[in-house]
Amino acid sequence: MTATASTCPGRRPGTPSLQLLERGQDRVGDAGDGGQAMTVVRDMRPDVVLMDIRMPGQDGLTTTELLLDRPSQPRILVLTTFDTDDMVLRALRLGAHGFLLKDTPPAKMIEALRAVARGEPVLSPSVAHQVIAAATGRYKPQAVEELDQLTEREREVAIKVAKGSSNTEIATDLSVSVATVKANITRIFAKLGADSRVDVANRVRDAGLL
Repeated sequence: MTATASTCPGRRPGTPSLQLLERGQDRVGDAGDGGQAMTVVRDMRPDVVLMDIRMPGQDGLTTTELLLDRPSQPRILVLTTFDTDDMVLRALRLGAHGFLLKDTPPAKMIEALRAVARGEPVLSPSVAHQVIAAATGRYKPQAVEELDQLTEREREVAIKVAKGSSNTEIATDLSVSVATVKANITRIFAKLGADSRVDVANRVRDAGLL
């Protein structure tokens, strides 16, 4: 049986952030910040912790480091909105066993929790690209910083632009209007100081997102 604890800022106590109460996998505790997470892990001794990086007070990376410095260590699956290379590499260097984005479907997240419980490393596809890019030196820190200015949706659009998708194709993929895509692209150009779709594609590539 896998006992899972999760860190979920802003969630009411007793309300699952994911439907993790499946056969062979129990949610044994929740925490709203890093300090609470330390207490939950100490008292409940879960096998796996689903760790949110961005929490009030003590953040997820600091909490991960402290938990993995304990004699009895849980396995930690890090969860975040953005897959910036700095966060990914820091989490992995600290000893995290996996790294997923928050838009990962619940079923996939449950599979990931089970894999981490078995001792298997887990990386979402986009995170894997970041690790490979960092390991091979195929990314530029300045480009990473530039892409960090974008919202999650703008990053999605920028990546699709970099892959050669048209506005209509992007709208269909993201289930939004073409006008919404155009508005996002306008903001992307402004934030990146880009003057063409090719320029956007180059920034995305240099940030290791392709």
